[in-house]
Amino acid sequence: MISRTKKVLSALALAGALAMGVAAPAYAENYPPVTPAPEANIVITGTVTPGATITVTFPAAVFANAETVTFILTGESASGASLANMVKFAVETANLGSRTAAADGSVNARVVLPSNASGTYTLTGTSASQPGGVSAAIRVSAAGGDSGGDAIAETGTDSTLLLTAWIGGGVLVLAGGSILVARTVRRNREGVHS
Repeated sequence: MISRTKKVLSALALAGALAMGVAAPAYAENYPPVTPAPEANIVITGTVTPGATITVTFPAAVFANAETVTFILTGESASGASLANMVKFAVETANLGSRTAAADGSVNARVVLPSNASGTYTLTGTSASQPGGVSAAIRVSAAGGDSGGDAIAETGTDSTLLLTAWIGGGVLVLAGGSILVARTVRRNREGVHS
């Protein structure tokens, strides 16, 4: 009977490990599918220097017709940044405000950089059709260089998927450890009673 229980527990542990290791979330496609334009087509115009106003243009078909696009700026000393003609300010990573996309899905974001801007900033536009966001890197040069033309989109994996995998792995390790401890305690008790 004990041997059978061990086999069942081992099979359940193995099945749990396989289920957690193979499990992945299912993602539904947007309908109708929205295919964003190549990220290299994001254009940054203006002199990218501290305190300057620049325009970041997300091309046609990136966002849906006339939808609201929310902009978030992330970067060092970003507390003085804002969307031009907007009152909202950014702090490290902050919501700069929203703009409405044109009929073709394009949108321009005029960003006022902080007066003490330095390094690289990331401007991300998110909307209902692009919930993961479309990003452009803005490199500020103290001398007054133009960073237009080489904007890079942020890509990567969903951090919640990675967190779920780590939590699932931790649960399996704890379950395996608990089984080993219970087995050791049982063996010790059997040795004492013999």
